[in-house]
Amino acid sequence: MDLNASPEPEEDEGTFEPNFSEDSAPEEKHSHHVDHVETAVDIMRREREERKQRLKRERPDDRPTHQAYRPMNDHVFQAKHQRTYDKSRLPPGWLDCPPYGQEIGCMVPSKVPLGEAFNDCIVPGKRYSFRQVIHQQRVVGRKLGLVIDLTNTTRYYSVNDWKKEGIKYVKINCKGRGSVPENEAVSQFLARQKNSKKYILVHCTHGHNRTGYMIIHYLMRTVLMSVAQAIKIFADARPPGIYKPDYIDALYAFYHERKPDLVTCPSTPEWKRSSEFDLNGEALPDEDDDGVPVDPVDENHDTEGVMTNDDVLGDSIPQDQQDAFRQFCYQALKLSAGVRGNHQFPGSHPVSLDRENLQLLRQRYYYATWKADGTRYMMLITMDGCYLIDRNFVFRRVQMRFPWKLSGEGLAEKVHHFTLLDGEMIIDTVPDTRKQERRYLIYDLMAINHVSVVERPFYERWKMLEKEVVEPRNYERARICQKQHSLYRYDLEPFRVRRKDFWLLSTVTKLLKEFIPRLSHDADGLVFQGWDDPYVPRTHEGLLKWKYASMNSVDFLFEMAEDRQLLFLHERGKKKLMEGNRIAFGDDVDPASYSGKIVECAWNKEEEVWVCMRVRTDKATPNDFNTYRKVLRSIKDNITEEVLLDEIHEIIRLPMYADRIKQDSKGHHHSSTRPKVRMGFVQNISPWQFLPT
Repeated sequence: MDLNASPEPEEDEGTFEPNFSEDSAPEEKHSHHVDHVETAVDIMRREREERKQRLKRERPDDRPTHQAYRPMNDHVFQAKHQRTYDKSRLPPGWLDCPPYGQEIGCMVPSKVPLGEAFNDCIVPGKRYSFRQVIHQQRVVGRKLGLVIDLTNTTRYYSVNDWKKEGIKYVKINCKGRGSVPENEAVSQFLARQKNSKKYILVHCTHGHNRTGYMIIHYLMRTVLMSVAQAIKIFADARPPGIYKPDYIDALYAFYHERKPDLVTCPSTPEWKRSSEFDLNGEALPDEDDDGVPVDPVDENHDTEGVMTNDDVLGDSIPQDQQDAFRQFCYQALKLSAGVRGNHQFPGSHPVSLDRENLQLLRQRYYYATWKADGTRYMMLITMDGCYLIDRNFVFRRVQMRFPWKLSGEGLAEKVHHFTLLDGEMIIDTVPDTRKQERRYLIYDLMAINHVSVVERPFYERWKMLEKEVVEPRNYERARICQKQHSLYRYDLEPFRVRRKDFWLLSTVTKLLKEFIPRLSHDADGLVFQGWDDPYVPRTHEGLLKWKYASMNSVDFLFEMAEDRQLLFLHERGKKKLMEGNRIAFGDDVDPASYSGKIVECAWNKEEEVWVCMRVRTDKATPNDFNTYRKVLRSIKDNITEEVLLDEIHEIIRLPMYADRIKQDSKGHHHSSTRPKVRMGFVQNISPWQFLPT
């Protein structure tokens, strides 16, 4: 047997034999060939196939995906949980859904336009692509400048189609099915409506639920109206409007309105209802989720946990909106916004009381209040919402209502717009029930309805705060409580609001001995406010704070470098290493877990070490070096409670104080006869009983 010989072919193999021999003439080679002439049908089929191949190359994400093989006994799980859909087919109900509605302001609600990849599924008369959109809107005199896409997929059309026509495109992913758009998505949507000179096409899959939800938010924040009115406006422009009950319920809950009993959700449109079930009678989900399952809702989730000062309140807002609000704050506070200043918190900061600045109490007229151990916030009130401003100069929106003008009955006709406040958020604990309640204590007013008041004396701003901000709100709230079927529900707001009280220096003893121990929230000292002072942004040398000796503290940046524990402050905007300063943590604390965080520390005189009290989640930078020096001086001077009270006892006997205290006391007694809405929890004690008789 020749091992080098070629193997014999198997029975089912055959050797290739050409149809012509090598010596055949050329004309003999072509004698069996018949020329093929393309018919019109062949040309159409070939062009269609070429178009398909071209579209596949241009849009690779539209190619069908292939599922991995699953065992047959997993067919139930596959049908219910891993179901995928052919991306080339139409969204259920899309074909017979009306293409668009009437304009609402500058917005046109629409169903999603479908690209050419879907043409094989749509008869020519039913097609609705970007070309049809532009043409149909031009016919009715609307020139589009922006398209806002609320679907949760990118498979319906190519974004470049809009851009080639000079139309801007914004994508805001919103889940369909059982989810309403998130609050951050609503903020992004509203930020795109500012100063639009051209029309905006807003679409989800069918242009009803998510589109309606967004447009109704726009109406609620630009025109003073009820949720029911806004829902009707959208329904009239895009019949039948929102037809999912959870979307309507979410709108009433968001704006803290009571849903009227007569309000009913429209039934599902016929064009949607007819396609909502498959051949097995199972409901079909909206198709714009790309097969991504919706997160399950935990019905047992407890949303009312223990409140802390570290809780993050409100919803984030787009950066361009935040930048605009920052500019307003700087203008209202008469500050020039430099490059670095744009990100620096502009609120007024007190300085620690020492023996040197203690003499200011003898030179100027001061009032006193307690220093609450809460979280510092400025607040910007606009007609489209309230914005808490933290120490990092970051804005977060909360749904609150601040009426401006008092009305006879019901809701006020006007609300505050660009009113700027300063205050602190505290957590009250009701003594009897131990129930927690968040409260915002307002202690200053810097702007009211676009008008800056920072140059007015404090006593004027304090009175304006009560008359223009607090009283209208309390009055409206009291009127609403008397009605059983009022629309707005103040009880659903995230926190309550009150003006913080200030008292004569002659009441400081009772403040320390009686008032502070009975507070329903923590307090760590006193604040002395100049009665005639303007509002001074950032460090205010005339605004004094006194803390109990054990609570004098400095905020450091703590870092671990190998085995070294380092403390940093800020000096001229840069980190400054504090050599020689030591820090101590609790026995059960791993210092490495605090690395990179801002820690508030109190000074232990005996051990000569800084003791970590807590992490400051509300701050992104440590104290300035000058602040550190002032705190050290305050600690060194050791102005105890006894020393402070002795000094104040002498100060109030000065003629400057004695005459004015007598005058102010009469004014307070006269004003205290007016009916007041009691807010806050202080057991068995009234601030006015501190005044001398």
